[in-house]
Amino acid sequence: MSSIEQETGKSPLWHGRFASGPSEKALAFETSIHIDSRMAADDIAGSVAHAGMLGKCGIITGEDADKIVSSLKKIASELENGTLTIDSNAEDIHSFIEGVLTDRLGDVGRKVHTGRSRNDQIALDERLYLRRVLPALGSSIMTLVDTLVRIAKVHLDTLMPGYTHLQRAQPVTLAHHLCAWCWALVRDKGRLDDALTRIDVMPLGSGALAGSGLPLDRQAVAAELGFSAITDNSLDAVSDRDYCLETVSALSILMTHLSRFCEEIVIWSTEEFKFIELSEAWSTGSSIMPQKKNPDFAELIRGRTGRVYGNLIALLTMMKGLPLSYNRDLQEDKESLFSALDISSSCLSVFTDMIATATWNGKRMEACCSGGHANATDLADYLVKKGLPFRTAHAVAARVVRECIDSGLTDIRSLPFDRLQSHSELLEKDIYDILDPRAGVTVRDLPGGPNPQRVQVQIDKLTALVHGSL
Repeated sequence: MSSIEQETGKSPLWHGRFASGPSEKALAFETSIHIDSRMAADDIAGSVAHAGMLGKCGIITGEDADKIVSSLKKIASELENGTLTIDSNAEDIHSFIEGVLTDRLGDVGRKVHTGRSRNDQIALDERLYLRRVLPALGSSIMTLVDTLVRIAKVHLDTLMPGYTHLQRAQPVTLAHHLCAWCWALVRDKGRLDDALTRIDVMPLGSGALAGSGLPLDRQAVAAELGFSAITDNSLDAVSDRDYCLETVSALSILMTHLSRFCEEIVIWSTEEFKFIELSEAWSTGSSIMPQKKNPDFAELIRGRTGRVYGNLIALLTMMKGLPLSYNRDLQEDKESLFSALDISSSCLSVFTDMIATATWNGKRMEACCSGGHANATDLADYLVKKGLPFRTAHAVAARVVRECIDSGLTDIRSLPFDRLQSHSELLEKDIYDILDPRAGVTVRDLPGGPNPQRVQVQIDKLTALVHGSL
């Protein structure tokens, strides 16, 4: 035996066929206990359901099944309260738990693996784990939505420029802008919920790849663990990692949204914009420049997005060349999956606290709605309402903007009426009221538009979604 085996008194679960054990270096290379130990509770839950089924089906005695179940539950309790610690020298979490069980029950403990393989066991553990953690992550997303909605309620009438190409385009409100991010986050929550429907399928009973010759009751195990269905094909069940890909893909999109929002926060917090002031609790200084107040946490979220993308690419690359069914490459799925989950969860928490404690410079945002000719479209719409074809109205508005630029004017309203009317006799003096930024927001009274009453409808819908999910 290797030195590790001699120290621990344990052999790998697969050791029986070998005359000599793996080298210490080989065993260290292939161990995954430092990664998969977080699934201890899930592994035990699966083993409890499996052992109970074995007893009910008469594959092992009811007495042995009861002993296994009782001991497994005791192990779970001890791990939770800290009286039992996971052995870092174990090959994986399955080996550790089965090893403890066997130490305590002897041959009875060795019966727990009857009718299953580590291949279907790990597929079950991962699905149980994701069923447990994804709802909490979804709740964190909706907590952020709730935070943004609360801010939006205060800023229904706070004007700000809307941008395309990062150039001032048309006036909107801060509430409208924040609701835009809320809907993106709601979709993120929906993608995780949708992934859960495909995660909620029970693979145990698929064995290594071809099921089992023992009369297992797969439906009973699924019911015991709360799964809505069992897998339909044993080859697919042990080699499928779509649920990992789908989860990390959804997390990558979530991180895209957080990163884009963080990009806006970084820009808005500059002296040039001054739209937002981050609290000192969520800012840092400079080691050389005493005056600096940096949006480091927004930048870190933006930076860590790349790590989640990397986890998705790692999973896709791992899967792309694997023939059916199980291959050891699949052991590498957990590190990428868990990393993506951990990063996304921490970024959500930090972003929520960062945005909740920020203050908004409404006067500055409203001032930026004047200038840059963001009301040019309103001028064109005015002419359309007078009967002018839109393309013609667009050309008129463009000529007005050109004259303003040539005259050094930053707002169409600064152009005297006689010069304004020279571009179209349809223009009357009421055009100056129409060109006011607040009028430009109010007139956009369509579903989904920035009119405050329409934004209130969005807020009400979002509030209902939050209350229905938290």
